[in-house]
Amino acid sequence: MAFRLAPTSASEGFRLEAHDSVGSTNAVALDHARAGDPGNLWVVSKKQENGRGRRGRAWLSPEGNLAATLLVITKAELRLAATLGFVAGLALSDALDAVVPKGRIAVGLDGASEGRNRFELKWPNDVLASGAKLAGILLESAVLEGGRFGVAVGIGVNVVAFPDDLPYPATSLGALGATCDAETLFLALSDAWSENARLWNDGRGLSAIRQRWLKRAAGLGGQVAVRIDGNVVRGTFETIDEDCRFVIRDDQGSVLTIAAGDVHFGAVASARV
Repeated sequence: MAFRLAPTSASEGFRLEAHDSVGSTNAVALDHARAGDPGNLWVVSKKQENGRGRRGRAWLSPEGNLAATLLVITKAELRLAATLGFVAGLALSDALDAVVPKGRIAVGLDGASEGRNRFELKWPNDVLASGAKLAGILLESAVLEGGRFGVAVGIGVNVVAFPDDLPYPATSLGALGATCDAETLFLALSDAWSENARLWNDGRGLSAIRQRWLKRAAGLGGQVAVRIDGNVVRGTFETIDEDCRFVIRDDQGSVLTIAAGDVHFGAVASARV
């Protein structure tokens, strides 16, 4: 099966550029932005040679995994454009729900499925299954003429394989017993993106996105440790604020709002991170 757009996505003017292998789908998308592409372009591949994660970390994407980037051209201020990562998380979790049969996998930080979302969203940019990282999201941007920005919304999903040398648990759809392939997942993702992007509405619907995201939030109400520039803050994960920043109540009872950091839950939050 070849990569293709969902009918809803194609009817809304989205376009598709598919590769067998690529260095980085984000890099390709931003090259298109600098060359004058109008946006709403999906760049997808089943293999990525030089993928990147947050803070410059490598993101390995061997044959059969999904590397997908949507190029968005916008005049929205970068503060709002950054919340497209939350739109991406919701779109991907919706797509996973659509293509993975219910009852096939148990998902949650404790491995239990009853009363839990099967796929959970970890602030700011991960999708978890059974408490392990299944997918990552990376936003990169380029300044364009006319006060516009090109935003590459990169989505990497462990479909058939996951790295085993990470400092945190990871998994893949294959390891969880799901038989979905990258092409089928992308088809559902392109459809789910359209729905969630309409809700986001150039940032005007951010409040609704925030509420949807919180319903899928991993670790909400539990103990958390956040590493910020080498320092670790511990407390209880209370919410995300109206700008989708991470809000915790520390052990002294003070409320802290965090714009960027590495989050650890549960037992890891109590240990040295």
